Amino acid sequence: MAGQNLGKSTVTKADIIEKVYEKIGFSKKEASELVELCFDTLKQVLQNGEKVKISGFGNFVVRGKNERIGRNPQTGEQIKISARRVLTFRPSQVLKAMLNGEEYAHLKDDDDDDDDDYGKPSKPAKHK
Repeated sequence: MAGQNLGKSTVTKADIIEKVYEKIGFSKKEASELVELCFDTLKQVLQNGEKVKISGFGNFVVRGKNERIGRNPQTGEQIKISARRVLTFRPSQVLKAMLNGEEYAHLKDDDDDDDDDYGKPSKPAKHK
């Protein structure tokens, strides 16, 4: 069931602005500027290739992909796929638990595995 939108709706930037407006009491203009500033900051940091860690939410990481050979699925012809950067998101343990209706208050939000092998399975711990 991957890819299913279980909530049946999409939250937009305008919805986030409206929530900030309602909860904090800023004017709509101020709420809009705050949300825009947050997203602009995130975009700039990611564009610079830096990792973004939002505690209790997850990590955004820009990863490089090397050039490779692929195939056109219709013709079978080989094509060159250029090198590029991709954005990956890894949810925190807290967010995963919340999504699955599990208790999360006891979870330590330490998803900041500052390793270069982001997204690869970690090596098992050595016990003495």
